[in-house]
Amino acid sequence: MTGDQRIENGGGREEMVRIQIASRDIADVRVLAAMRKVPRELFVRPEDHRAAFYDGPLPIGCGQTISQPYIVAYMTELLKIGEGDRVLEIGTGCGYQTAVLAELADRVHTIEIIPELSDRARETLTGMGYSNIEFRTGDGSEGWPEAEPFDAIIVTAAPGQVPPALKAQLAGGGRLVIPVGTSTQYIHRIVRRGEEFDDEGLIAVRFVPLTGGAE
Repeated sequence: MTGDQRIENGGGREEMVRIQIASRDIADVRVLAAMRKVPRELFVRPEDHRAAFYDGPLPIGCGQTISQPYIVAYMTELLKIGEGDRVLEIGTGCGYQTAVLAELADRVHTIEIIPELSDRARETLTGMGYSNIEFRTGDGSEGWPEAEPFDAIIVTAAPGQVPPALKAQLAGGGRLVIPVGTSTQYIHRIVRRGEEFDDEGLIAVRFVPLTGGAE
């Protein structure tokens, strides 16, 4: 990792947002504000604190990663979250993306299949004072039927195909942002129009596989 790839905590979130996010194509002022506010360094392993603002993913244990800051901002902007929106997140991971969502939405429901990560994220986010997040441990490919419909759904791991349950749990006009594919993956934004769905393939990415019923 070279010096210009890493922004140490002295430079902090402001430099991360300015250099990696705002200087690219992210313009939503609410997303930029959330990325400036959430302390990314609290969501990485202690040995990675100095690399917390690295322009790339970092390991968080259990074979999982925290996504590159730009990808977090990019996917969040695609969701077009309003202040009164209810959001479903599939893949809590370390909870960083969850915190960004919680800054923007009225309520966040988040599901993680790995109990250790789910428990750790709950402890971190509760300790930070977030009270608008509901947690569940289990197979995210089935969504959260009891809490539907959702205005926005984000998936932070890649299934081979879009889980039908997630599309079904979108509200009218709801947005689903999800990486799809195996050897080659692309971000898809799916918007519900009544019983029809607009599906737009966007940038190429590399996420860990979504485990569970969507495989």
